[in-house]
Amino acid sequence: MSTTASDPLVTLGSLPGVPDAVDSVRKAVDRVYGHRVMRRRSNEITAEAALRGSRGSAALAGADWNLEEVRRRTDFSGEDEARVVGAALRLTAEAGQLLSIWRQSPLRVLARLHLVAAGGAAPDDAVGRPRLAGEPVDEPLIEARLPDADEVAGRLEGLSQLIIAGTAAPALVTAAVVHGELLALRPFGSHNGLVARTAERIVLIGSGLDPKSVCPAEVGHAEQGRAAYVAAFEGYTSGTPEGVAAWIAHCGRSVGLGVRESTAVCEALQRGAA
Repeated sequence: MSTTASDPLVTLGSLPGVPDAVDSVRKAVDRVYGHRVMRRRSNEITAEAALRGSRGSAALAGADWNLEEVRRRTDFSGEDEARVVGAALRLTAEAGQLLSIWRQSPLRVLARLHLVAAGGAAPDDAVGRPRLAGEPVDEPLIEARLPDADEVAGRLEGLSQLIIAGTAAPALVTAAVVHGELLALRPFGSHNGLVARTAERIVLIGSGLDPKSVCPAEVGHAEQGRAAYVAAFEGYTSGTPEGVAAWIAHCGRSVGLGVRESTAVCEALQRGAA
């Protein structure tokens, strides 16, 4: 992410195609929030969106379980895939507790997210802090150039300052950039994708776009598929206006698909079938 504008996120929000993506997301979110079931049973929709979002994020991290298996399972301490699903579930549960901290100390939130995701699965001195020079990164889905520790520190600080300063950019743009930067940096030794998608969720909730957390973008990222996710991310890392706009649009479609998922849940509850 390289721009010299005083508010670079606003600049990105004006890229060709991005205003349309923002408008489409806003209309979709407004529709699901206007559903009659949301007025009476929003807590149930939130809980179901959290479960489905966790499943989607875990699928992108290599644990593509069906929803009923995620719902049924109580022990996530066994095989590698189970630990990934458990990490995704823990992160989704934690996200809502960190909203008030995010705008004041995003780096503290990211450290907490990694701690929650790792759940004791990584060496203690590597958990909850950006990686040091020479430390390996386990992130098999993302094969982009891995920035060195100094670049990671500088770009994390820049991202943090943008968030703390606040922005007039649409929530979708901010969420997509936070997600993309964290994927590009892979600041931790593990669980970077899970953390990046949780940070996107935090921005969407905390911005007021999705205050009840019923529009799980993770569902849409998974539904579009790992290949599309990686291709869109490569557009972001290219740094070209077209590539960055394509990534933001991809994130917008993911939110839209998350809205569709929660709308289906609303409809099922209305019919008494869920």
